[in-house]
Amino acid sequence: MARDLGLQVVLVQYRRESNGWILRVLVDRPEGTVSVEDCSSLSRELSDVLDIEDPIDVPYNLEVSSPGLDRPLVSREDFERFAGRQATIKMRSPVHGRRNFKGTLAGIEQDTFTVIVDGQRYELNVQEVKKANLVPVLEGRFSSGAD
Repeated sequence: MARDLGLQVVLVQYRRESNGWILRVLVDRPEGTVSVEDCSSLSRELSDVLDIEDPIDVPYNLEVSSPGLDRPLVSREDFERFAGRQATIKMRSPVHGRRNFKGTLAGIEQDTFTVIVDGQRYELNVQEVKKANLVPVLEGRFSSGAD
């Protein structure tokens, strides 16, 4: 369904939040950006299927959105695609005495990716990543309008 719209599912979450159960679907477009219309179209299609299939037996809200500037990195392909970008990574177990890394992704071989932190290279296993996100990059200048 997402693929038919030219979208890639990044992450699906089903969890209880302060205002009830949420089924959250994060989608990306491999070549470009996700528009509000993309999210709206997929949301309508998913909603129709979920209404017919009815796989969830408690009330919930469906949210379809882009992964945002701090996009989660969840697959081997993500670490490959975003080589050269800054990321924050939290490991399940310590690697060289640390669990948290913030540095530049520098490629991947098999299931081992490289991150460069303050000039030091660390080899990390994708399967051992607890959480990883891109570091947001804000391009251009922001003005307060008081120029």
